Amino acid sequence: MKHAGQDALDRLEPLLDRIRALEGLKEPRRGVFYLKSKALLHFHEDPGGLFADIRAADGRDFDRLNVDDEAGRRTLMERVAKAKA
Repeated sequence: MKHAGQDALDRLEPLLDRIRALEGLKEPRRGVFYLKSKALLHFHEDPGGLFADIRAADGRDFDRLNVDDEAGRRTLMERVAKAKA
C-alpha cells in the first residue's frame, strides 16, 4: 500500500484541517503528523480506499484505520485526541 499522494490528500483536506486544529501536533510534510518528536499519523491509499496509520497505544507499531467515511474519520479523531492526552 503506497503513501497517499496529493490527489488523495486533497480528498482528505477537511479531515487534515480538523487534525491541524489540534494543539501539539506538527505536520512536517502534508498529511504526516508528529506528536513531540515521534511520528503519530500518516495516510495511505490503494484501490480499497484511503487509510490512516496511527501509532498504536503501545507506541511500537501502527494501527490502520479506513477513513473513507465519516465513522472512520471520527474514530481517527478520537484516537488522535487519546494519543495527545
